[in-house]
Amino acid sequence: MDAIRKKMKSLKDETDGLYAIINKFEEETNEANKRCDQADCDIRDFGKKVHNFEIAFEDTLDKVNKANEGFEEKDKLHREEESNISALTRRIMLMEEEAKKAETTLANTVTKLAMSSKEADEALKKVKVVESKCMNNEVSLEELDKNQRLTSK
Repeated sequence: MDAIRKKMKSLKDETDGLYAIINKFEEETNEANKRCDQADCDIRDFGKKVHNFEIAFEDTLDKVNKANEGFEEKDKLHREEESNISALTRRIMLMEEEAKKAETTLANTVTKLAMSSKEADEALKKVKVVESKCMNNEVSLEELDKNQRLTSK
C-alpha cells in the first residue's frame, strides 16, 4: 500500500505540477491576450490617426491644387498685362517721336511765321510810307489846284 500511496502521491504531485504549468500558461495566455487587445486598440487608434492624416492630406492637396490654379490664372493675367505694358511702351515711344517731329515742325513754322510777320510789318511800313507820300501828294495837288484856280480867276 505504500507503493500505491507513493504512486498516488507522485500522480498528485505530477497533476499539481501540470496544473501549475497550465495556470502559468493560462496567465501567459491572458497576458498575451491583454497585449493583443492593447495592440488591436493601438492598431485601431493608429488606423484612425492615419485616416485623419489621409483626410487632412487630401484637403491640403485640394487647397494646393486650387492655389496652383489661382497662381496659373494670375500668372496668365500677369503675362497679358506685361504684353499690354510692352505695347503701350512702344506706343508711347512712337508718340514721343511724333511729338518731337511735331515740335520741330512747329518750331520751323513759328520761325517762318515770325519771318513772314516781320516781312509783313516791313511791307506795312512801306505801305504807310507810300500812303503818307500819297497824302502829301494829294495835299500838294489840292494846294496846287487851289493856286491854279486862284490864278485863273
